[in-house]
Amino acid sequence: MKVLLASTHEQEEKIQELIRYMYCTIFPDYFTDDEIEQFDDMQVLHTTTRNFEYFGTLKEAFQMISCLQTVISIVESGSREEVYEEMFYHNAQILQGFGMFFPLSFDQFSVEADCKHNLSIYSRADNQLLV
Repeated sequence: MKVLLASTHEQEEKIQELIRYMYCTIFPDYFTDDEIEQFDDMQVLHTTTRNFEYFGTLKEAFQMISCLQTVISIVESGSREEVYEEMFYHNAQILQGFGMFFPLSFDQFSVEADCKHNLSIYSRADNQLLV
């Protein structure tokens, strides 16, 4: 008999938080609003109840969180070393294994994007009050 511990609600929330971070912080720096909207339509990094069945154990949920955090760290570091490219694709492959659609390549994040200084409807507001 094998005993498995189910993922916690907090882990599922953390996964959702990391996905929102990708959409609100990472993607607006590298992609236009139209491209991000297409990602949303294509369900890039979307989770469903079925996805949570794939990472329903504690171990799998931690793997998912680790993969998302690693991809975010690699992109934010701006490093173009081959070792980071390998890590990026390794983690992207794990995300795909959990049923997450992640068709983006390392090269899409490696060039200085024109979008970095543009306003985006997807990015978070810098302040809470409108003047």
